Formats: sequence, C-alpha cells, structure tokens
Amino acid sequence: MGKSDPMPLGGVALLAVVTIFWGVNWPYMKIVVSEIPVWWFRTFCLWFAAGGMLLAAKLSGSRATVTRAEVWPLILLSVFAVLGWHLFSGYGISLMPAGRASTLAFTMPVWAAMLSVWLLDERLSAAKLIGLALGLAGIAVLLGPDLIAFQTAPWGALLMIGAAMSWAAGTVLIKRYTWKSSSLTLVGWQQLIGAPVITAGALIIDPMPDWATVSPEAWGSLAFVLLLPILFCQWAYFRVVQMLPATTAAIGTLAIPVVGSISGAVILDEALGPREISALVLICSALASVMILPNLRRKAPAGAG
Repeated sequence: MGKSDPMPLGGVALLAVVTIFWGVNWPYMKIVVSEIPVWWFRTFCLWFAAGGMLLAAKLSGSRATVTRAEVWPLILLSVFAVLGWHLFSGYGISLMPAGRASTLAFTMPVWAAMLSVWLLDERLSAAKLIGLALGLAGIAVLLGPDLIAFQTAPWGALLMIGAAMSWAAGTVLIKRYTWKSSSLTLVGWQQLIGAPVITAGALIIDPMPDWATVSPEAWGSLAFVLLLPILFCQWAYFRVVQMLPATTAAIGTLAIPVVGSISGAVILDEALGPREISALVLICSALASVMILPNLRRKAPAGAG
C-alpha cells in the first residue's frame, strides 16, 4: 500500500465485523467453558475451523492444498498464531481471572507495531503512534485496579503477554511472506497444523467432558462461537491483514475487549460502568486517528486548513 493510497474500505469494513464478532465471542465463550473444559473447547475450534475452511476452499473452486514454497512459512505462522496463542493463553487463563487475561491479550498491537517496523519496514506514522497511545490508554482504563494482577498472578500475566506477542508475530508474519494459495486454504492448514498438538494437550490436561450434561445454552453458544468467531473471523482477519498494514490491522483489534465488556453486560448482566464507557471513547478515538483521519486528509483540497 503506497503512502498516498486510501485505506481500502473493504478491509476496514471487514475489520469492523471481525471486531464485533470477536468481542461478542467472549461472553458466549464464557458460557461454553463453564461446562466444557478449555482444552477440549479449543480442540473443537481448531478441527472445526480446519475442516470448514478446507471444505469451503474446495467448494469455491480453490485448491485445498498449499504450494511447496508455502509449507515452512505456514508451519512458522501456525507455531505463533495457533500454538503459541492457544498454549500461552490456555495456561495464562488458568492462573488468573479470565477478564484480566483477555484484556492483557489485547496489548497485541504494541508488539505488532514493534515487529512490523523490524520485519516489514513499516513506518510508525504520527497517526499510528497517537492511535496506539489512545488505544492502550483505553485498555489501561479497562484494566483499572486489575493491574494488580502483575503482583497477585505474575506468571499468569506474563503468559498472557506471551500470548499477545505470539499473536502479534503471527499477524506480522502474514505480511512477511508471499502467498499463492487462497485465504481459506491457508487458514485451514494453519489450524490443521496446530490441531493435533492442542488435541494432545486436551488428552493430557483436561478430563473428557460428559457431553450428556452439557446444557442447550452451552451447545447454542458453542455453535455461535464455531460458526462466526472461529470459522468466519479466522478467515476474515487473515484477509484484513493482507489488505491493510499490519500495524493498522492490529490497532483495529483494540476495540474487541470493549465490545466484549458491553456484550457481557447485555448477555450476562455483567457490570457496565464509567470505566467501560471511558475505554470505549479512548479506543474509538484511537481507531479514528488510524483509519479515518488519514483518509480525510487525503480528500481535503490543497490549502484546506
């Protein structure tokens, strides 16, 4: 994307949809993991995503296999975006409250911004720096007193930051390599590479669920999570990172914990107060500085004040 090119509206719109579905994902995921152990839930997610993506690729006329040149980059991408994320966050969540863990996970844009400068030679413009500062301020407001997590659960906090860094590395690596296969095929194989490892972890760490005792509410929540946040959003985020600069795509995810807090209030009757509203204002300002203001400047006539 050139310096004077406008931000692709399709990429921005797709990122907005991903943000909403991944945000709403948190309360529904909470319903699921209250009845299905985390590792078995993630095993479901990976196998479903892998099968669904590769089937969709086949039905759409794309190849369901990757080229030889894509194999090693895809394995590397899967190590960070799938295994690193799931393993670090799985252990991190087990050592600290889920709300604190999820918010720490969304420090991802900081690490993505740093890695994109190093690996992609992306320039951190003033708008991106302002967006990062505003977005992280929103995350800090959302965390609030929970920043004490670093004292009460240091290993959990460090593991969640490791998860954020791993996700960031996966985001940047998508831009690092040239891909010839379709997004559906690439994301499907990414999940397929990680699925056996996560399944082995489930067999070792978590007991097999008693499926007969799982409530209809949990089954319905699982269906929502698998179809939209997992199947659709995994593909959509890969496309977003291909369409937008890695830093911009990463900053766009800052709104996810705020959407999660608001949807948690609606779906689970969780508290929604000044912290959440203040965080929403800061994060919306961050997104505007990165995605809206640059386009407005490009459209402004010469000499406009």
